[in-house]
Amino acid sequence: MNQEAVFAALQNAALAVIAVLLFGLIVFVHEFGHFITAKWAGIRVNEFAVGMGPAVFKFRPKNSETQYTLRLFPIGGFCAMEGEDSESEDSAAFGNKPVWKRILVVSAGAVMNVLTGIVLMIVVLAQEPVFTSTTIAQFTENSAFEAAGLQVGDQFYSVNGYRTYVDRDFSYAMATADPESVDITVVRDGQKLEFQDVRLTTKESAGGEVIVFDFYVAPVEKNLGTLLGRACTETVSVVRLVWSSLVGLVTGQYGFRDLSGPVGAANALSQVASIGLQTGFLTALNNILSIMIVIVVNLGIVNLLPLPALDGGRLVFLILEGIRRKPVNPKYEGWVHAAGFALIIGLMVAVTFSDILRLFSGGTGG
Repeated sequence: MNQEAVFAALQNAALAVIAVLLFGLIVFVHEFGHFITAKWAGIRVNEFAVGMGPAVFKFRPKNSETQYTLRLFPIGGFCAMEGEDSESEDSAAFGNKPVWKRILVVSAGAVMNVLTGIVLMIVVLAQEPVFTSTTIAQFTENSAFEAAGLQVGDQFYSVNGYRTYVDRDFSYAMATADPESVDITVVRDGQKLEFQDVRLTTKESAGGEVIVFDFYVAPVEKNLGTLLGRACTETVSVVRLVWSSLVGLVTGQYGFRDLSGPVGAANALSQVASIGLQTGFLTALNNILSIMIVIVVNLGIVNLLPLPALDGGRLVFLILEGIRRKPVNPKYEGWVHAAGFALIIGLMVAVTFSDILRLFSGGTGG
């Protein structure tokens, strides 16, 4: 093996380790959100674990009620609170605290996910010399956008009704649009103008036919204010993308084969890292971070869905308790969460199996 091959192998190994650590970080921050809020609320935390399966390392600080555990498989984690799933006489038990405190504890994991997404977004954006806007600065020759009536200075407002706050929104809306008929709304001199059934230029790509963006946008100066604002706006854009994708699943726009689990995510990370390595190690790392931002925000948003066994499912029961002034029978709630957990595990197995089939068949889903 020559020196270049060895160096490439070391780079791939380093990126794989970084990806695993980032996955662990995503789980850690989610559970830490529950943990730190539970501590604030005076709830007893019996165990805080990173990973699942057999314990590799255990540690309980002197005079501490909490055992900290590192477990073998880096695919999850948990924050085990006293009285979370059963009745307890302990005054510090989860079920014996006011409902509003329990709502905050359950919601804290998703909040931490979104905050982590903002931090990772800052890391990625801080490396950019300037930021891109959604304002047209110049057209290329024979531009389809210009031919449709758009002008220099126009700011994209929406595409097919999807609001475009940043270029990520615009790219997503265009990726899901029919290039033969696109409805575009822009802001010109403070007024909104609509251009309906715009026909755009396309080109062949590895993933099929894609729309050609035959124009340039104006830059946005980078400073501390624009960096922080842009990081928040871009993270909100990811949240909107996740919700739009979920709606697409419900309405049938996307099918089962469009779902991906841990195996699919790992494969996507490997692909973007390989593409990035063609430019350099830093590009590959930034590609991984960009995918991780989507994953960490996705985890937070999906966890808030009102489904049994998820944080959102627990929130539904807590809200009902707040309205009724008394808790739902723990036995019935336990049955609902157990059934939900079984369904989620079944879905994860099915999605993982689909991911593996795609890997061996070389398909990309759809």
